[in-house]
Amino acid sequence: MRQPDLPLSARQPVTDVRALVASDIRLYREGLMERLGRVPSLQVVGSATDLASTVDAARELAPDIVLLDLAMPSGLTAVRELRDAASAKVVVLGVREAESDVVECAEAGVAGYVTRDASLRELVEVVESVARGEMVCSPRIAALLLHRVAEAAGSRDSGDHARRLSQRELEVAALIDEGLSNKEIAGRLSIELATVKNHVHNILDKLEVHSRTDAAAQLRGPAI
Repeated sequence: MRQPDLPLSARQPVTDVRALVASDIRLYREGLMERLGRVPSLQVVGSATDLASTVDAARELAPDIVLLDLAMPSGLTAVRELRDAASAKVVVLGVREAESDVVECAEAGVAGYVTRDASLRELVEVVESVARGEMVCSPRIAALLLHRVAEAAGSRDSGDHARRLSQRELEVAALIDEGLSNKEIAGRLSIELATVKNHVHNILDKLEVHSRTDAAAQLRGPAI
C-alpha cells in the first residue's frame, strides 16, 4: 500500500479507535485481535464470525471501524448491511489490488481496504487513515477510481442528452449510428427526406455538436 504524501509529522494523530474484527477463520481472527490489541491507538472491542453476528456486534459495541475479512461467505454483502445497520466505517481485508475487486469495494461503500500481501503496519496505517477520514490507495488504483467516476459522469450526461430528444429524433439518431444516410433513414422510417434533414438539424442543435458522428457518439456514451 502506498502511504499518503502528507508527512507523518503533519498528520492528525488518532487515539482510542474502537475496532471490531470480523472473520470466520478463528486463527486469523484471534491472531489479528491479539496483534492489534498491542497498538496504542487502537482498542479492539470485540469480534464476529459471520454476517449476522457482525451486524449485531456493530450495533451493540458501536465500533468506529469494522475490519472485515473479505473471504467471509457474506463478502461485500456485509458492507452494505453494516452501512444500513450501524455508523461504523468498514475496512475490508484481503483485497486483490485488481480493477474488479477495488471497484466492487468502492461501489459497496468501503472506507478503506488492505491487500492480501499487506503487513500489520500497513493495516494499522490504513485504519488510522480511515479514522481521520482519509482513504489510502496506490496511484494506479486512485487513477482507476477517478476514471470510473468520469465514466459514470459521462453516462449520466448521455442520459440527460437523450432525454432532450423526441422519440422520433432518437430513432433517427440510432439509424445515424448504424451508418445510414439521410435518404436511407427516410426510406427506413417512411418519411420525407426533408423531414429527416430537419430531425438531424434538431439533434445536432440539442446535443450542441457539429456532426452526425459526434451526435451518435455522445448518445452512446464513453467507450469502456
